[in-house]
Amino acid sequence: MEFQVSNKAKMLTTVLMAVGIVFTLVGVIMAMGDHQLGTKIYSNMLVNSFFFFGIGLGALFFLALQYATETGWYAVIKRVIEAVAGFLPFGVGMMLITLLTLSFTHGGHVYMWMDPDTVAHDSLVSGKSAYLNQVFFWIRTLAYMGIYLIFWRGFKNRSILQDQNADMAVDLHFKNYRKGAAFLVFFAYFSSTSSWDWIMSIDTHWFSTLFGWYTFAGTWCSTMIVLVTLTLYLKKKGYLPKVNESHIHDLGKWTFATSFLWSYLWFSQFMLIWYANIPEEVTYYLTRRDNFTFLYFGMFFINFAFPMLILMSRDAKRHAGILTFVGLIIFAGHWLDVWVMVMPGTIGPKASVGLLDLGMAVLCLGFFVRVVLTNLTKAPLVAVNHPFLDESLHHDI
Repeated sequence: MEFQVSNKAKMLTTVLMAVGIVFTLVGVIMAMGDHQLGTKIYSNMLVNSFFFFGIGLGALFFLALQYATETGWYAVIKRVIEAVAGFLPFGVGMMLITLLTLSFTHGGHVYMWMDPDTVAHDSLVSGKSAYLNQVFFWIRTLAYMGIYLIFWRGFKNRSILQDQNADMAVDLHFKNYRKGAAFLVFFAYFSSTSSWDWIMSIDTHWFSTLFGWYTFAGTWCSTMIVLVTLTLYLKKKGYLPKVNESHIHDLGKWTFATSFLWSYLWFSQFMLIWYANIPEEVTYYLTRRDNFTFLYFGMFFINFAFPMLILMSRDAKRHAGILTFVGLIIFAGHWLDVWVMVMPGTIGPKASVGLLDLGMAVLCLGFFVRVVLTNLTKAPLVAVNHPFLDESLHHDI
C-alpha cells in the first residue's frame, strides 16, 4: 500500500514550524540587549541540529544492525526505519550550517577552543590544540558525515533495487549484510569521537571516556521512540496491516532496553567521576548540580523512572496508548538531556529553557516530522522482496 501524507498531517507540521518561528522571534525580541543573545542562538542551533541529526543517524545505525545480524522480525517495518534514516541528509545540512556559523565566529562562545585569544591565554586549551584545531576538526567532521551519507545512500539504493528485482534479492541481502557490518565498525569509532568534537569540547577543560557511549545511548533511545511512535501512527491510519502485536512488542522492548542503557551510562559516568572527586573532573557536575538541579536530576528521573515503572510489563509494550504517552515524555527528556549537555557550558548558570529554546525545538520538530512523512511516500511501505519477509509476517513472541 502506498502512503500519502494527509492534509491534516501537512497542516500539523506547518503549524508546528510556524509556531516555532513565532516563539523563536518573540524569544529573540525579549532577549534584545542581552550580551549573550548570539551565544543563545548558536547554542540552540547546536542542541537541535545535533538532536535531530542524531535520530536520523540512530535509524541508520539500527538498520545496519538488522542487516549485520540478519534479523528477520523487522522486515515489515524496514521502510519505517529507512524513512527516519532518510532525515540524515537534512540533519547533516543542519549540522554543517551550525558548525560553519560557529567556525566563522571563532566558536561563538560555544567552542572556546576556536577562539585564538582563549588558546593563547589558557594553557589547558593550548595543550589540546593538536587535536582541537579548526583544520583537524573539519577533516574529522567531513569524514564522519561523508561516510554516513555514503552508507545511507547505498542502503537506500539497494533497498529500492531489491523491490524491483526479485532475482537479485538474495545477493543484495548479502551485500547489505557485509555493508551493515562495515558500517558498524566505522560507527563504533565515529559515534564517540564525533560527540567529543561537537558536544564534549564545549567544556574544553573536562573530558570523560564514557561520554561518547552515553551520548550514543540517548540518541539510540530517541530513535527507538520515533520508530515505535511512527509505526503506531501508520497502523492507526490503516497502513502496515501485517504489523502485529509482536512487532510492536519488539519495538517496545528496544525502547525499554535503550532507556535502561542510557540510565546505566548516566549513573556510571556520574558515580565514577563523583567518587574519584578530582577537581578538574567534577567541575562538569558541580555546574549542573548547583545551577540546574531540577533540570539535571529531573531529566534523569523522566528518562529512567517512566520506562521502569510503566513499560516493565509485557502488556504495556503492546499497548499503543501507553507506548505513545511514555515515548513522548522520554523524547522530551532526551531533548532536555542534550540541552543540559550544551547550555551550562555555553551560557553558564543563567541559562534557562525559554521561548527561544522551545521555539527552535518546535520548528525543528515540525521540519523533522514533515521530512520523515514525505520519505514514506517514496517507496512501498513493505519491502516486497526481502528474503526474511515471510518470517516477519509470521513473527510471534
